Amino acid sequence: MKITADGMRRIFLERFGGGPREVRVTRAPGRVNLIGEHTDYNEGYVLPVPIDRHVWVAAGRRGDRTVNLWADDLREQAEFQIDMTEYDGEHRWANYVIGVADVLLRKGYVLGGADMVIKGDVPQGAGLSSSAAIEMAAARAFTGLFGLEIDPVEMAYVGKSAENEFVGVQCGIMDQFVSALGRPDHALLIDCRTNEYDHIPLDPGFKVVVVNTMVKRELASSAYNERRTQCEEGVTLLRTSLPHVRALRDVSIEDFEKHQHGLPDVVLKRCRHVISENSRVLEAVEALRAKRLDRFGEFMYASHESLRDDYEVSSPELDALVEAARGIPGAVGARMTGAGFGGCTVNMVRKEDARGFTRTIRDRYRNFTGLEAEVYLV
Repeated sequence: MKITADGMRRIFLERFGGGPREVRVTRAPGRVNLIGEHTDYNEGYVLPVPIDRHVWVAAGRRGDRTVNLWADDLREQAEFQIDMTEYDGEHRWANYVIGVADVLLRKGYVLGGADMVIKGDVPQGAGLSSSAAIEMAAARAFTGLFGLEIDPVEMAYVGKSAENEFVGVQCGIMDQFVSALGRPDHALLIDCRTNEYDHIPLDPGFKVVVVNTMVKRELASSAYNERRTQCEEGVTLLRTSLPHVRALRDVSIEDFEKHQHGLPDVVLKRCRHVISENSRVLEAVEALRAKRLDRFGEFMYASHESLRDDYEVSSPELDALVEAARGIPGAVGARMTGAGFGGCTVNMVRKEDARGFTRTIRDRYRNFTGLEAEVYLV
């Protein structure tokens, strides 16, 4: 059933009762990344798009310092004191809200007690950034309830800090940034060092099609943070020959080819992916602007191969979906998206072929793996 603002208010009143207080409803979208994977925490470039799936929050102020949270999809309740923002080991989902409150308080914003209902249709564990959507919807709820003045860029960084420092996932800024600033029918080119961004119109003749392997991955797993550490090691080693380098974003492909030989093999591969991926993002944007979707698709396939072979974050199911997309009429490109180890692929498909693509990719994936994929048209 489609989630609406009126529906969220009804759930709120059923759960927390009426009264004279105003009930505010906010929402924030999930995202899918067209290209630019694992580049954001290396101060590079990314090209995500918001999807038409959201996390919603209905919230009302309380007269005390308690924040009551009701996760309607999970049928679970959690609570915390606004003056005691501690990690909730029993209700892990609640920590995205508690973390946002914690960051806002540390930044000097004044908050009070609240009742909040949380509900969404962003698939969890699929690499579509349900966590960033919760953070941005919660930040918007706190902002509206307590009259805070926070611009979207700062709000994105509040969410990132909550995830890095409170939840313990060392993500970059991309997910929160596009959830806070994305526009329908546009990709968002983000420079993750300067925060400069540009809305890039999508070709109306094509659809972005997301295919879910239905294999969930844990973003906070050691493998994600391990790769971040390997990239940092690469920067340290490359800096001995290239002293200007602050992040892998500063290393050109030419310089990398000259100075890669002193790197341990695994660090070399991680760096090669990030450096080549940054170049692919910028070239892919030019292809998108020129409406060269065939060229854009080539960069998508190259990105997947790099993620599979150099960054080693793909999975048999993701590889099966990318291979399944090849040769389907109307499909020009496919790649894994998100942190990896499961989750989704993103595909660029001609609009008139999108329904046929959906049927065929499901059939091929079932034949390859025995699993049933879910498909979302962005």
